[in-house]
Amino acid sequence: MSASKNSQKITPFLWFDGKAEEAINFYTSVFPNAEITQLKKWGAGSSFPADQVMTGSFRLGDLQFYAFDAGPEFQFNPSISFMVNCDTADEVDTLWEKLAKGGNPLMPLDKYPFSEKYGWIVDKFGVSWQLILDNGKAPQKIMPSMLFVGDNAGRAEAAISFYASVFQNSKIKEIARYGAGQEQDREGTVAFADFELEGQLFAAMDSAQEHAFNFNEAISLFVSCKDQKEVDYFWEKLSEGGSEGPCGWLKDKFGVSWQIVPVFISEKVANGEPARIGKMMQALMQMQKLEVAALEEAYNN
Repeated sequence: MSASKNSQKITPFLWFDGKAEEAINFYTSVFPNAEITQLKKWGAGSSFPADQVMTGSFRLGDLQFYAFDAGPEFQFNPSISFMVNCDTADEVDTLWEKLAKGGNPLMPLDKYPFSEKYGWIVDKFGVSWQLILDNGKAPQKIMPSMLFVGDNAGRAEAAISFYASVFQNSKIKEIARYGAGQEQDREGTVAFADFELEGQLFAAMDSAQEHAFNFNEAISLFVSCKDQKEVDYFWEKLSEGGSEGPCGWLKDKFGVSWQIVPVFISEKVANGEPARIGKMMQALMQMQKLEVAALEEAYNN
């Protein structure tokens, strides 16, 4: 089951420094069957430039993304990338050519033991994409992929099991492991795995090789919660062994960042009155775990 734009529970969220609108326009021009679904600016009175993006959403194929501009604090890196399952070799070539402009290849476009055609590219904004010839087999076109490195290397399988225990409609689909003598990677750890959370496809892999990065807030996973009960559940489960942050953000025990957000917030930001949204956001800024009743009160009074 693939995620639709109406049912997606978990949404990748990209943190830009003044480039969100340019990036959204770029991605929706690169990928077919893509659209911008929302673009709102910070406006006057914010601590961010008025013409930068407060909330943006866009759809690439069957996957919805969120994005905003929030300053230079975090930089994209390959710890979370996006795997694109391509139907034809021509599709791989076309996407590679577009994403490579101003970008940097991490693994050149080539034939590999696991694929007739594959490449890993960092685009001009720093976001990483894995393009793979899949011949139409995967039920989801684009899937977020987590790379477990450094102190996290060898923990991909534990992370997959943890996430599958937290989210409903979850399934561990395939785990391919490193064999003996495979470069610097440890035998038995995860070379590639895919799994479902809430019916959405994700991928994960371990790498024991030297990497100068790890998970950070530049790419987080936004969980849309129908009510306070869901907010409480996901906050408690995902922050266990991790750390609680401000404004509904947390890090899990593997260092992956999540935003646990009631649907009330998303609905009001999309369609509410600007002055009321401002009051609601002021209340939100004072919270760690989000409290629906207090946010509703701030908006309505």
